[in-house]
Amino acid sequence: MNRSLLSSLVLILSLGLPIQAQTPIPAPAAATSAPTPSPKAKPRVQLLTSYGPVVVELEPDLAPITVANFLQYVKDGFYKGTIFHRVIDGFMVQGGGLLETLDEKPTREPILNEAPRTFKAGLTNTRGTISMARTGQPHSASSQFFINIVDNSRLDFRDMSPEGYGYCPFGRVVAGMEAMDKIAKVKTEWRRGTGDIPVFAVRLKDAVILPAQ
Repeated sequence: MNRSLLSSLVLILSLGLPIQAQTPIPAPAAATSAPTPSPKAKPRVQLLTSYGPVVVELEPDLAPITVANFLQYVKDGFYKGTIFHRVIDGFMVQGGGLLETLDEKPTREPILNEAPRTFKAGLTNTRGTISMARTGQPHSASSQFFINIVDNSRLDFRDMSPEGYGYCPFGRVVAGMEAMDKIAKVKTEWRRGTGDIPVFAVRLKDAVILPAQ
C-alpha cells in the first residue's frame, strides 16, 4: 500500500469516530447533604431591677407550662412596679408578686408544678437558675419566682410527697448575675410579721421579652 493511500485511510477513520469519544466526560456532581436545621431559639426576658438589668433564658421544652405562665405575666405587664420582697444572702432572691406596700397583686390560677419533669431532664436549682416560688402546697405557684444565689439541691424534686415535690426551675440567668449578687447583700428586716424584707425597696421596674436571637 502506497503512502498516499495509507494517509487517506487514517483521515477517514479519524473522521468516523463517535462524537462522544472526542468530548471530555464531565466529572460527577458532588453529592449535596440536607442543610442542618438551626437550633430553636429559647425565649429571653430582661428583668429591669433597681440594681441593673438581668437577662434570663427560659426552657420551654423542659417546663412548657411554667414558661408559658411566666411569659404571659411578662406580656401582661404584671411585674412592672413590683419588688423583690424576700432576700436571703447565700440562698436566693424572691420577687414577682408584691408592691412596695407589701400588698400582694391579684394573680391568675396556680399552675402545675413541673419539678419532676425538669429534674429528670437535668435542670435543677443550681446557682443562677430561676424557679417558681410557692406555698407548702406543691401546685400553688402563680406569679412569684426566685433566683438561686447558690446551688440549692435541697429545693430539687425528690419524690411525689408534698415535702419532696420540690421547686420548679424553668430557666437561668445568662447576663446580669452580678446584679442579683448585689441584691442578695442588701440589709433586710422584719416587717408586717415577715422577715427577710429589704429595708430599702429593691424594685423590679419592668420585665420585657427580648427579640429572638
